[in-house]
Amino acid sequence: MTETIKQLNIVRLINAPREQVFKAWTEPGLLSKWWGPSGVTNPVCELDLRVGGKIHIVMLAGDELGDLAGSEWPMTGIFQEITPPLKLVYTSSAIIDGKPILDTLNTLTLEDLKGKTKMTFNIVVTRITPEASGPLSGMEIGWNQSIDKLVKQVEN
Repeated sequence: MTETIKQLNIVRLINAPREQVFKAWTEPGLLSKWWGPSGVTNPVCELDLRVGGKIHIVMLAGDELGDLAGSEWPMTGIFQEITPPLKLVYTSSAIIDGKPILDTLNTLTLEDLKGKTKMTFNIVVTRITPEASGPLSGMEIGWNQSIDKLVKQVEN
């Protein structure tokens, strides 16, 4: 059994239909607009949306991130479960210098509440290396900023 190193659970009530929220998570053109913390864009956003298919995103730090501007933060993962528009489960690995430093198991569930969506996103960190201290310490802030961007996108 895999040991849980850290766990993060984000719950949001979103004023948008569940299908629209699911699309924002599963269509590369939509996902690339909100993925990552504030000040980050995604020049690479590739999804092979099938069980066993890969997710690959490269985040790029913008000028507003000061000394980090121009830094690239790739991640990759594998889809474990896809049940449109209810559930999405995937693994992910943050990569530095070509090697995985932080592995997670991510579970998204979407509940229809009369045209609104209750989104529950659970992130379980399953493996870290010493290089992961920065990404691990910023995980909660970063994911909440990402989800803020998602909410803004689907509610407009």
